[in-house]
Amino acid sequence: MNGASHGDARFFVFGAGYSASAFLEGLEPARIEGATTRSAEKAAGFARHGWPGFVFDGEEPGEGIAQALARTTHLVVSIAPGERGDPVLRCYRETILHAMPRLAWIGYLSTVGVYGDHGGAWVDETTPPRPVSRRSRERLEAEEAWTALAEARGMPLAILRLSGIYGPGRNSFVNLRTGRAKRLVKPGQVFNRIHVADIAGVLRLLSERCLGGTFNVTDDEPAPPQDVVLHAARMIDVEPPPEQDFETAELTPMARSFYGENKKVSNRRIRSLGYEFFFPTFREGLAALMPCDRGDRGL
Repeated sequence: MNGASHGDARFFVFGAGYSASAFLEGLEPARIEGATTRSAEKAAGFARHGWPGFVFDGEEPGEGIAQALARTTHLVVSIAPGERGDPVLRCYRETILHAMPRLAWIGYLSTVGVYGDHGGAWVDETTPPRPVSRRSRERLEAEEAWTALAEARGMPLAILRLSGIYGPGRNSFVNLRTGRAKRLVKPGQVFNRIHVADIAGVLRLLSERCLGGTFNVTDDEPAPPQDVVLHAARMIDVEPPPEQDFETAELTPMARSFYGENKKVSNRRIRSLGYEFFFPTFREGLAALMPCDRGDRGL
């Protein structure tokens, strides 16, 4: 870590949304140099956690961010790219290259969508990406751009390819309670999932060891989505929604596009580093969420 111990680590997070906030919540506030959001109100709210909040809209540099980056040793990026590329690189590439003397590690949160469709076959980090959707193509381009920057600086970059994220406030119990749950049936279709606590856990492991590389952050059991909804409904003893045939169901183009990619994603690489998942399948994850998200208490 460029001569610094992990106890001296100072973190800056671009995009403190659902996943990155779970990671920040596990850090001592004194080790957080900053976290960004698009909203001034949310940035002010970060103070309740002891996090310095900064507004970054992705279009131009935000006030005070460059100064915080100068003190940063560990950078986490959790902002989606767009048609114009990665907004962090667009606004801060030169800063990261030349004005972050203490920077020792970068973590970039990506998606398993970069693998594209494999007809239900297994993929791992050695599988060549072949993204289908525009969103996934932009993610792969961002991965490549961050890789080039890390190589130019000669430092480790960890790319975390995330599967479908769930956790407190975002899960099948909530969907059942709000009427958003569906049991769409497309024969042979499976998805992997990942509990937000395991995203935070993998980030902790990789940042503590300053490890670079590409890692699938995903559970052990790719499963048909309708099975997960049925399991959740049985857990809380409610009537599950009826099965719907995918081909005739009314779906938004974005929702339908998710079903255009079918694959089973291996997590063997991150497990080989000794990482033990808090929630290796959706069953453990839902069991842990049931007390707070079944409707007995607020989210």
